[in-house]
Amino acid sequence: MPEERVTPYIWVSWLTKLMVGESMCEWAAWFKAWNESWSYKKMPSDFDSTTWKIHHTSLLNKVRNELESKGKSVFVENQNKFTLRGKLASLGGKPDIITTTNGLGTIYDVKTGNPSPSHHVQLMIYMYAIPRAMKQYNGISFEGKVIYEDHELVIPSDAVDTNFINNLANLILRIASNTPAKKVPSIIDCSFCNLTDADCPEKMQGKVPHVGSTKDF
Repeated sequence: MPEERVTPYIWVSWLTKLMVGESMCEWAAWFKAWNESWSYKKMPSDFDSTTWKIHHTSLLNKVRNELESKGKSVFVENQNKFTLRGKLASLGGKPDIITTTNGLGTIYDVKTGNPSPSHHVQLMIYMYAIPRAMKQYNGISFEGKVIYEDHELVIPSDAVDTNFINNLANLILRIASNTPAKKVPSIIDCSFCNLTDADCPEKMQGKVPHVGSTKDF
């Protein structure tokens, strides 16, 4: 039986795909926000997490070394873990790298997979939350950099505008609501969700559908 939290705790990565429409099921984020992670069953993963961690760490260390060779002070992973407490919920995350110089900062996130709009949103949430959650960064304007193996994407500080903040706040309010979010089961969403049918009987099982073709158009 899942153990309910006193107040919801939301991890940044639960929000990113919801904000860009890559996932439509807010209920999964709602369930995880309201229940202690150790208290409910999770699907076994067929993702090779060890290989991913080695690859990710290698790329992260490469970026770190390049920044340090330029004389920058670099803070990595667990040094950057934060909790931003709001009236109704707490938001948590852990950016890969943070650097600051003369009142300006850059938050880096290293990605080993294919580029995705959700990666951009993840950086934008960090850019919003870090100056508010960590006292040493109060008042610092951050840009973001998504680092891929063969290129990088720069996100300017003004990307985190009023519209983005309102969309983020509204999503958090829905997930922090006492009323459960609506379930939107689909093979694609469910295949990437680690919750089991013990807590979500509507969970769809099966392979992601293939793309077909036709001669009719």
